[in-house]
Amino acid sequence: MSLGRTKAVGLSGVNGFIVEVEAHVAGGLPGFVISGLGDSAVKQSPERIKAVSSLVAEMLVNQRRVTVNLSPAGRRKVGTGFDLAIFIAVAAAMNIVPAEVVRQVVHLGELGLDGSVRGVTGVLPAAHAASLAGVRHVVVPAVNAAEARLVTGVEVHAVSDVRELVQRYRDLSRGLVVVPVEEPPRDEASVPRTSTDLSDVLGQAEAKIALEIAAAGGHHLLLAGPPGAGKTMLAERLPALLPPLEEDQSMSVTAIHSVLGLLEDVRLITRPPFVAPHHGASQSAIIGGGSGHIRPGAITQANCGVLFLDETPEFDKAVLQALRTPLERGSVTIARAHETVTFPARFQLVLAANPCPCGNGWGQGLDCTCSVAMRRSYFGKLSGPLLDRVDLQVHVQPPGLSLAAQPPGASTREVAARVAAARAVQRERWRGLLIDGWALNAHVPGSLLRSPAWRLPASATAPLDRALDRGSISLRGYDRSLRSAWTVADLSGLQRPGRDQVELALSMRGQVGVAA
Repeated sequence: MSLGRTKAVGLSGVNGFIVEVEAHVAGGLPGFVISGLGDSAVKQSPERIKAVSSLVAEMLVNQRRVTVNLSPAGRRKVGTGFDLAIFIAVAAAMNIVPAEVVRQVVHLGELGLDGSVRGVTGVLPAAHAASLAGVRHVVVPAVNAAEARLVTGVEVHAVSDVRELVQRYRDLSRGLVVVPVEEPPRDEASVPRTSTDLSDVLGQAEAKIALEIAAAGGHHLLLAGPPGAGKTMLAERLPALLPPLEEDQSMSVTAIHSVLGLLEDVRLITRPPFVAPHHGASQSAIIGGGSGHIRPGAITQANCGVLFLDETPEFDKAVLQALRTPLERGSVTIARAHETVTFPARFQLVLAANPCPCGNGWGQGLDCTCSVAMRRSYFGKLSGPLLDRVDLQVHVQPPGLSLAAQPPGASTREVAARVAAARAVQRERWRGLLIDGWALNAHVPGSLLRSPAWRLPASATAPLDRALDRGSISLRGYDRSLRSAWTVADLSGLQRPGRDQVELALSMRGQVGVAA
């Protein structure tokens, strides 16, 4: 009986789990079987390994009966990243490489028919899972080595060809010095794109105030107005107003981009992401899912950042309604018959909408060609439960010619400084009261704000109380207006919000309605 073992890492969502790769090689009728609930890419691995084994002396896989098990066998294994681990386990079973040396090493990589080890996605969360499991050595493709080295606690070994790896293991068993593989040079020319400045947006004083409040408190925002008013320009400038990501947030965002194959520059992502999907995107593309392999959607890609839905009423209504649960929970769970995966989705939502399908239904609407039914159906997608979860809802007025002569407003640097100061106040205030590392007003439970310790006096909340009694806002809207009022107070340097701050928060919540 010849048995070889090594380790690999499987991914469930954006989290990794250790996989024990066992290979049994025996005589008898030749064959190559892989058990352990692998997908189609894993089931095709034997053909690649057979071709590559012919390049290694004494490794006659085609003449043996090979059985490979991926444990835990009940968890789904997805992707070509198991190729290298299966190859090494088979080589260990055939005494091609020292079995005891490879047993506690994680191997990641796809095999080419020429023996090359090709890069795979998700190396960062895989290396992180290995580190958490106590594994100290990880072998990865050379093109992924820099990404894997972002993880502390593991020694990363780059490999570009399986023949080189086999020779390195043989040299290691004889006590020889192993020469590391040279990694591909990094493209230092790729520098972060500089964002445009908030002062580039002419006028729109009220919308800029709403944008600053949204940035300071983490509030969701709706910008409604005619085409060309500056809605997209305002939304694109929001990420630059937000502070850099903290260490755990940076690792989470980078891991998500690694799984999606979007990690262009091999560095930890330190700026909040900005994701703007097209309005024709499907529900799986926005929320996450897929028929075979469950992949993260745009809301997960925007985790710790901004999700911008331009031309929001053009999105499918089912897609918009599916946002409701992630907005409340900060995560999304995708359930399929064979597995259930939970993705992080703590994003800041920014919506932009025209007043009607033709875009001319503002002011007196003399140029509007839409019927009343068309306008109600168009903007009606934003009414109800989804709109109730958006804290700030403001109209963006069309700029006039007089705005061209006005001096520019506050710059991004100035507003970002005020936002950072307000967030520092919130972090100190809510220290120890919140979970998931967040300490923003937008995430404070409404029950806490209405508790005796934090309840505002009746004179301050009178506008909210009247609106609630009239039924113009829901209890959820009441709580969200309170959160916005606290953010306005933080930006103003006040200890607690007063009536003026509450009225401002309430006025910015009820401006947008269904077009008539």
